[in-house]
Amino acid sequence: MGSPGSLRTKAVAAVAAAGALTLVVGCSSSDDSVTGGGKKDGKVVITMGMYGVMGFEETGLLEQYEKENPNVDIKAEIAGDEQTYYTALQTRLAAGKGLKDIQGIEIGRAKEIVETQAGRFADFSDVAGTDHFLPWKQSQITTEDGKVLGLGTDIGPMAVCYRKDHFEKAGLPTDREEVAKLWQGDWKKYVEVGRTFKKNFKGDGVAYMDAASGLFNAMVYGYPEQYYNAEGELIYDKKPAVKEAWNLAADAAEDGLSAKLRQFQPGWDPGLANGTFATAVCPAWMLSHISEKAGEPNKGKWDVARAPKGANWGGSFLGVVEKSPVKEEAKKLVAWLTAPEQQAHIFQELGGVPSSQKALERDDVKNVTSEYFSNAPIGRIFGAAAQEIPDEQVLGRKDGTIKDTFSQGLTLIEQQGTSRDEAWETTAERIEKAVG
Repeated sequence: MGSPGSLRTKAVAAVAAAGALTLVVGCSSSDDSVTGGGKKDGKVVITMGMYGVMGFEETGLLEQYEKENPNVDIKAEIAGDEQTYYTALQTRLAAGKGLKDIQGIEIGRAKEIVETQAGRFADFSDVAGTDHFLPWKQSQITTEDGKVLGLGTDIGPMAVCYRKDHFEKAGLPTDREEVAKLWQGDWKKYVEVGRTFKKNFKGDGVAYMDAASGLFNAMVYGYPEQYYNAEGELIYDKKPAVKEAWNLAADAAEDGLSAKLRQFQPGWDPGLANGTFATAVCPAWMLSHISEKAGEPNKGKWDVARAPKGANWGGSFLGVVEKSPVKEEAKKLVAWLTAPEQQAHIFQELGGVPSSQKALERDDVKNVTSEYFSNAPIGRIFGAAAQEIPDEQVLGRKDGTIKDTFSQGLTLIEQQGTSRDEAWETTAERIEKAVG
């Protein structure tokens, strides 16, 4: 385990390495005629399918488990892009072959897995020592009859990342506590600060925020229901919170407060490197990406302040395939990887906020700081934000698709000058076509 303190600079290297991945890390079989690992030469071979930077490979946890369990051999396959990973997972689930023993599940896919693939995944409800998670986290991967299809890894509590040098040029405070007070309790205050920034900023080529869609997501995910209700019905067009978030994000776009970018799309990374925006709504997992793409020249220029309101954006689970030939051994590995001690280790090394309530209460989580972000006490900032997330987080079958469609709709306003009403109608039509 790493000691508490500053978030490791190795996080940057890990993210860079993961970003360079296109298909595979490790020695997993690509033979689609088999499912999972098995027992060979006196060893238990457990295969894992993951995506992005989930932290288990990057922080040495898989190697540690193998050392503590000499009879276990873990083979990890990691896709750089979650969309590519999930498309392949859907194909393999439908075919019933080519699956790994352990599969990563992104939060936006959880409801679809629960509703359409429950029979393909093993039940964790009988696994001892797995009662330490935030209640809403595990409810997202639990079927109506109580079958638990996986265990939680990280979550995505919200903050606002900001450039201190840009704030200073706009005559705004730079201390993170004072900055948080500017918009405390209301996202409308965050936008109002943007208007002040735009009016007073001394210089050219710097926008207040990166993307109106980041603001939209932060607002929407602060409510127990977003796009669906608990019965699985689409309610985004009847939900005042969604329309409120849309209108405030449209206000920011129409007032010229954004850099007209989409997070993780072309142009955003250069914007980070070149300092073309002063703030970004940032769930905890985004810090590693920002530090890697903004790079060493911008170290210490960024800081982290509490968000106006609590919300959760992102997070993942690990599930075990029901027909895995090493199902019980794989479940044991998942329980160990998601235990409080291991979740704390990943946070210390990479910044993935634990979904374990016990981990969030540990001193070696609370005391973590980020050297890159001006030694911000991210353990306390994101730990407090995690406690503000609504106790219920209702997911829908196509949550991820709908989120992306709304982001595209706001881009119409930002980049093409489309009216908010026309952009809303276009977005609704696209959602109807995608979801049916």
